[in-house]
Amino acid sequence: MPTPDWFSELLPPELTEQQFDQLYHHYELLIRWNQRMNLTTVKPGPETVIRHYCESLFFAAHLPSGPISLLDAGSGAGFPGIPVAVLKQNSRVTLIESNLRKAVFLRESSRDLPNVSVLSQRMQEVTEVADWLVARAVNPGEVIANFPRLAPNIGLLISDRDFSSIEHNPRIAWAEPVRLPWGDRKICAYGRST
Repeated sequence: MPTPDWFSELLPPELTEQQFDQLYHHYELLIRWNQRMNLTTVKPGPETVIRHYCESLFFAAHLPSGPISLLDAGSGAGFPGIPVAVLKQNSRVTLIESNLRKAVFLRESSRDLPNVSVLSQRMQEVTEVADWLVARAVNPGEVIANFPRLAPNIGLLISDRDFSSIEHNPRIAWAEPVRLPWGDRKICAYGRST
């Protein structure tokens, strides 16, 4: 089934038809599975596309170009990991999700993405290492507690207020945060181990 115009028109125009289709396939599964389990509280339609897919793609666009490996901590419904994997197809993305039912959803929704794997573990139990540890809608303190053990670089999709509580952490050299263009006081924060 082709991706509907309303969906692709909300996303960045530089995506390929295959990328639109991959994201829409994930969206369809998200809406269907969300009727049986709590994957998102955002109602279906444009708001879901902007809040989940556009924000995650914006975050991914500010990661380094070229092949990298990422651990998406507390991936939940697959954000930002799935859109990162779709945008950066030469990168390896591991979705970490301790909730078994959500991990099953992640496996099902990423079945056609060869650069995605799923770990059904708590972040503290993960032994895999990567170039980047990323997270969205996860307590930043929990993520930082596992940094730099899991990766030398960190990327967070986070609110201004949450960032102010971690920006002076002496173990992390933060780059200038990048503000999301949708005006809801969220930023993309990227840092490296000091």
